[in-house]
Amino acid sequence: MRVSAKTDYALRAVVELASANGDAPVKGERLATSQAIPLRFLENILLQLRHAGLVESRRGADGGYKLARPADQIALADVIRAIDGPLAGVSGARPETLDFRGSSEPLRDVWVAVRAALRGVLEQVSVADVASGELPPHVRQLLQDEDAWVSR
Repeated sequence: MRVSAKTDYALRAVVELASANGDAPVKGERLATSQAIPLRFLENILLQLRHAGLVESRRGADGGYKLARPADQIALADVIRAIDGPLAGVSGARPETLDFRGSSEPLRDVWVAVRAALRGVLEQVSVADVASGELPPHVRQLLQDEDAWVSR
């Protein structure tokens, strides 16, 4: 799975919003500075997150951005889908709709399994989990495998 810079920035921004103290909106400039995200790029990302119902914005001197619902009710998968669409696709198609023939027919099942594995992490880890540093046990277990840390 490749994570675009845009998705990385979106995830970092929502985690930063979850980490903000209180219910007061956070200025875009503060988010950009704290996460080293170009402000113009971040503003476009926040607009997408707002359209997806994940972030709210307020104008004015006391304005800014805040999460539209509690951080423990926003999965990382929600943010990824808001920015990049479905978690796993093959040539722009959903894996279950693929029609491979002959010896490559089982590839469809492989792609469906890959999507299920991604969901097993990204739908089960909330923005609150990341903000608190308390990842779910099954994710921590995956990190115990030394191969998880090896790039191939």
